[in-house]
Amino acid sequence: MCGIVGAIAEREVSEILLEGLKRLEYRGYDSAGISLIGRNSKKIKTVKTVGKVKKLIDAAGKAKLRGQLGIAHTRWATHGKPSVANAHPHTSNNEIAIVHNGIIENFEALRTKLIKDGYRFRTETDSETIVHLIHQARRGEKVSLLDAVKTTIKKLHGACGICVIDKNQPDQIVIARSSSPLVIGVGIGENFIASDPLALGQVTDRFIYLEEGDVARVGLNKIEIWHGARKVNRPVTTVKNKAHEVDKGEYSHYMLKEICEQPQAIQDTLAGRVSDGKVLEEAFGVNARAIFDKVKSVQIVACGTSSHAGQVAKYWLETTAKTPCQVDIASDYRYRDIIVKPGTLFVTVSQSGETADTLAALRFAKKAAYIASLAICNVATSSLVRESDFCLLTMAGQEIGVASTKAFTTQLSLLLVLAIVLARRNGLNSRQESKRVRELNRLPALVTQTLKLDKEIRRVSRQFADKHHALFLGRGIQYPVAKEGALKLKEISYIHAEAYPAGELKHGPLALVDEKMPVIAVAPNNELLGKLKANLAEVSARGGKLFVFADESIRFGSDRSCKVINVPNCPDILGPIVFTIPLQLLSYHVAIMKGTDVDHPRNLAKSVTVE
Repeated sequence: MCGIVGAIAEREVSEILLEGLKRLEYRGYDSAGISLIGRNSKKIKTVKTVGKVKKLIDAAGKAKLRGQLGIAHTRWATHGKPSVANAHPHTSNNEIAIVHNGIIENFEALRTKLIKDGYRFRTETDSETIVHLIHQARRGEKVSLLDAVKTTIKKLHGACGICVIDKNQPDQIVIARSSSPLVIGVGIGENFIASDPLALGQVTDRFIYLEEGDVARVGLNKIEIWHGARKVNRPVTTVKNKAHEVDKGEYSHYMLKEICEQPQAIQDTLAGRVSDGKVLEEAFGVNARAIFDKVKSVQIVACGTSSHAGQVAKYWLETTAKTPCQVDIASDYRYRDIIVKPGTLFVTVSQSGETADTLAALRFAKKAAYIASLAICNVATSSLVRESDFCLLTMAGQEIGVASTKAFTTQLSLLLVLAIVLARRNGLNSRQESKRVRELNRLPALVTQTLKLDKEIRRVSRQFADKHHALFLGRGIQYPVAKEGALKLKEISYIHAEAYPAGELKHGPLALVDEKMPVIAVAPNNELLGKLKANLAEVSARGGKLFVFADESIRFGSDRSCKVINVPNCPDILGPIVFTIPLQLLSYHVAIMKGTDVDHPRNLAKSVTVE
C-alpha cells in the first residue's frame, strides 16, 4: 500500500523524504514522487518516476531538487495504471500539491463537477480530485489552507490520509486522517509526517498518532490538531527505531512478541481497506472491480499455515459470499488433473511470497483458464506479488519466528475482506455489509482482550510438560483452526499433535484416547455447540483429559477431566481469528516447558524456497 512522507525544517529536506520512502518500500508500490518548496523560490518543484525509489533518487539528483518544505509518496495503483502522470504528488494550478493514501469512492461525481467549474484533469486517479477541491476552496487565498482542507474532507467518501502543501503558505503542512493512518514526527525546530513511523526513524523517535477524523497544521515549531470544530491535544509517544522489529525488546522470544503484535498488525492490515461501513474493493488494485464482477468460484492454493487460512476462507466464501471454493495444498496442486470452471479466480496465500511450491502452482495456473490471479502476501517485493495479476498485502511487519502467528491472522483478516467483496455480488446488502465491517473493526480489540488469557494458559501448559501426543478437535469452520493449533504445537514443542473434525472421533481417533492423551477443543457458541459437547463427552467417558477453549457465554463447567479456558465472546464470523490466539499461546508456553528453541525449531525454515 502507498506510503507518505512529509517534512518542514530550516534545513534542506529532500534527502530526509527520499530516505523515508526507501524505508517504506516494504509496503509495495509501482511509482514514486516528491514535491518541494524552497525558502525563497515560492515554487513547487515536482519529480515523479515509475518503478523503484532508486529511480526517483537519481531523477531528483539530476534535477537538483532542493527545499525546506516537502512531501513524497510511493503509489500502489488503484485508479489508473502505473505511470508518471498518475504518480503522486498531484498539483492544482502549480499552487497546491498533495499526496494521498486511500480511496475516494465518490471521486467521479466530484470530478465531473470540477470539470464543469473549469478544472483540467491530467491523471486517471481519484486523488487528483482532492487537490482541485482544496484549490477551489481556497478561493484565491481568501480561505486558509487549513480551512480549505477541512471543507474538502467533508465532501469525500472513502479512505483518506492526505498531506498538503501550498506555495502561498510555505510555513506549514496540513494533514488529515480518515481511515488511513498518519503520524507526526516531532523534532526540534522541525517536524515531519509519515504514514508509518518507520519512515522517520532516521530523524526522530517522538511521534503524535492522529486519531480518526483529525486534521492538523504542522509548522517548524508548532503543531495544531483539530477534531471537528474542537482544537485537541494528542500525546507524544516515544517509539524505538523500528530496528525493534528485529529486536525482541521486552519479550523472551520473537514468537511471543509477534503473538502480542497481532492487534496492531490486524489494525494496520484493515486500514484503508474498510471505511464508512463498507469494504473499499479498489484497495485490491486497478481493474479489481471488473475482475470480481466475473468471479463465479475461487481456487485457493497455499502451504502450511497459509493453507489453513485458505481452508477457513472456504467457509467464509461459501457461507457469506455464496461462492464455491476449492482449496489445494500447493505441493500437490499441479500434479493432478485440474478442472477449471469458467469464472474461477486463482488465489495464492503466502507469508514470504517466495514459497517454491506456491510459486510453481501460480506459474502452472497462469497457463490455465483462470480469470485472474490474486496474491495475499506479506512481502511487497516478493516473486508471488510480482507475478500475480493483482495482490492485497498483509501489514504484519517482519515476522522472524519460524512458526507463523501474525502473518496467519492478517491473512485471515484479508480473506474475510475478500469474502465480503464477493458477497456483494451474491445478495449481501449494504446493511449486512455494514454489520460485517463493524465486526471487523472490533477485531483488534477482541484480540487484545484474548491475549489477557496468557497467564492462565501458561499455568495450563504445565500439564503438557511430560506429554508426547495431543489431539485437537474442532467442528465446521473451527476445524482448520484446530489444524493450525496442532501444527503450532508440533512445530515448536516437538509433541506429536494431530487435528480431527470432532464428529470423526468415533471413526478412529477415539482409539488413541486415554489419560495420557490431552485433547484440546475449540468451542465457539454456534449452531454446532451441542454436537461438539456430545463429542467431548465421548472423550471424558474414556478417561481422556480435555482442555476446552470455550466462548465465555457458554455454561461449560470445569471438572477433573475437563479444564475450560473462557475466550471472549465474539461474532461467529470472527471466531476463527479469535480462537487462534489461545492456541498460539498454548503452543508457545508448552515449548518453553519443553525447553525447545521456540524461534528456530529444528529442521524448519522461515521461507521454504525449495520443493
